[in-house]
Amino acid sequence: MTNQFRYIGPISQLLPMSNLPEKGAIEDKELRPMLNQGVLFKNDKIAAIGNHEVVLEDAKSLKATIQNLTEDYVALPGFIDSHTHICFAGSRAGDYAMRNAGKSYLEIAKNGGGIWDTVTQTRKATQQELVQLIVKRANILTAKGVTTIEVKSGYGLTIDEELKMLRAIKEAQNLTEADLIPTCLAAHIIPREYKDDAEGFLKKMSSELFPILKEENLTNRIDAFIEEGAFSPQIISPYLKTAQEMGFDITIHADQFHTGGSQVAVDFNAVSADHLEASTEKEIKILAESNTVATALPGATLGLGCAFTPARKLLDNGATLAIASDWNPGSAPMGDLLTQAAILGTFEKLSNAEILSGITNRAAKALNKEDRGILKKGNIADMLLFKTDHYNEILYKQGKLLPAQVFKSGKLVCENIPTYDI
Repeated sequence: MTNQFRYIGPISQLLPMSNLPEKGAIEDKELRPMLNQGVLFKNDKIAAIGNHEVVLEDAKSLKATIQNLTEDYVALPGFIDSHTHICFAGSRAGDYAMRNAGKSYLEIAKNGGGIWDTVTQTRKATQQELVQLIVKRANILTAKGVTTIEVKSGYGLTIDEELKMLRAIKEAQNLTEADLIPTCLAAHIIPREYKDDAEGFLKKMSSELFPILKEENLTNRIDAFIEEGAFSPQIISPYLKTAQEMGFDITIHADQFHTGGSQVAVDFNAVSADHLEASTEKEIKILAESNTVATALPGATLGLGCAFTPARKLLDNGATLAIASDWNPGSAPMGDLLTQAAILGTFEKLSNAEILSGITNRAAKALNKEDRGILKKGNIADMLLFKTDHYNEILYKQGKLLPAQVFKSGKLVCENIPTYDI
């Protein structure tokens, strides 16, 4: 690779999201925005960050492409959506209407709707159709500043169908600019074919599917939904033990409607426990005392009309809080990370530092990725420029102020005309 340099500056405020605590509450004063900054990219990495005049001279000596900013901009690391289900086919608009008419999520599922509806539609889709859908959704997220997207399987529930989904995710990576982080969620719900034999289903998946995941390098992450109507802590434990022994990272859908999942996440040293809307003081304490990232999914709250993840209590007790969209066709159809994070902050009284950390550096921790989420030398050159003179405006506009420019791996991949400047 030839050395290609790109310089951007002067940047009015740059929030590197570095030197922040990994756990617990964060005050806004800890953000320490850097003023009059310049950023130098070398190929796909950050080569230098510093005073505009100083770094500009270095950039000129390297014959870098110079992007001179003549207006005020705020720079942030590319956003990270650490929990999505954007590999799916079909719609669940009918479920949404029924919920708003008074039916519960679990009632709809028991009557043939819910996750099984999407399983049926996703099984009908070809791998190429799924690739096209993933790329379309990933590009929507990228335009809104999300440069790393976790993508789950889980709507296949057979070996062949789960492989179809994960192969589609792998293929889609070649067709979109964002980094796609695949996760195997074969333990999403108990398939109808195994309705009286959940243990047999899990044993088949772990003994036959897991080796193929390794062989084809389809994912290094295993997820499971621990919930009534899905998998109990007792039944799921051998499955997770096998995953752990094979070297997979573990993440858990935990405490969405009932508790129990977060304890499993901590017991298996999961990288994250996601949802947590039903978590009580007990679960909050065990998560805070662990290294497992607590991931709030405000999109599910907005889609289901349930309580928000107790984000404030988690932070005040010392937990690491990430925020993700949970974009899926059933409970979280919005798929707008920045809007959801801003709304969560309003209801849970989170500082701007806590919100932005939850979708950058702490979200990176939820994916076990140390090369992103922070603007610093050596990290992947994922950066957002917002056309504003102060970072507070970004969350104040609740997702309506989009990044004017999105850089992924040093490349300008999206430009938005600011439409919210009043």
